[in-house]
Amino acid sequence: MNTELLKSRMKQFAAGVAIFYEDFPNRKFSNADASQLIRSSSSVGANYRAACRAKSTADFINKLKIVEEEADESIYFLELIKKLYYAEHDRINTFIKEADEFLAIVVASIKISRDKQQ
Repeated sequence: MNTELLKSRMKQFAAGVAIFYEDFPNRKFSNADASQLIRSSSSVGANYRAACRAKSTADFINKLKIVEEEADESIYFLELIKKLYYAEHDRINTFIKEADEFLAIVVASIKISRDKQQ
């Protein structure tokens, strides 16, 4: 996948999650859940951008590992909010699917980069 397209998708993901939170009736999420979700969802793209500017293959892999963690954390908080607050399942499922795709792309990129190092 094109790097610029992936950056754009990740930015759209973070914006979509933030808008979802703002649109949620009475913002019933606990501040901790909402804060963690917004933080992790925006961190996916920010850390991917940092990975794209890595100084070495090892640095690239390390930064992608952070992207992997943040995408997985985003999925966790989306699933938690879905369960605790009966949030809009279709919208949340769309975010979960997108984060899962990021996760798959990043894990594959890490594997390819590690294989090239050897």
